[in-house]
Amino acid sequence: MIDKKSARLRRSAQTRRKIEQLRVARLSVHRTNSHIYAQVFSADGTQVVASASTVDKDLRAELANGGNTSAAAVVGKRVAEKAIKAGVQAVAFDRAGYRYHGRVKALAEAAREAGLKF
Repeated sequence: MIDKKSARLRRSAQTRRKIEQLRVARLSVHRTNSHIYAQVFSADGTQVVASASTVDKDLRAELANGGNTSAAAVVGKRVAEKAIKAGVQAVAFDRAGYRYHGRVKALAEAAREAGLKF
């Protein structure tokens, strides 16, 4: 029997293989109960072009709680701004096997509003 975590990791591996074939930059999301992290990887997958999370010092002072949708939206906006500044306009969204719902959805929509295309 497959447990919840290994099922998520299996779904995540499928997505990463597909994005690797597309050869585009990848916006990857990781979430825990108390924080959310986002990274933009280069098209070849070897470099982190931009990153943001609720653990960042400047965001921690701004946010009361890192585990809610408003915090995820701030992280999405911040990672999109950094990626655009680094020259990445379009990305493939890698939700790492998580459902497109709640904090993951809030991060993605905020990144889109900030000008990132996916």
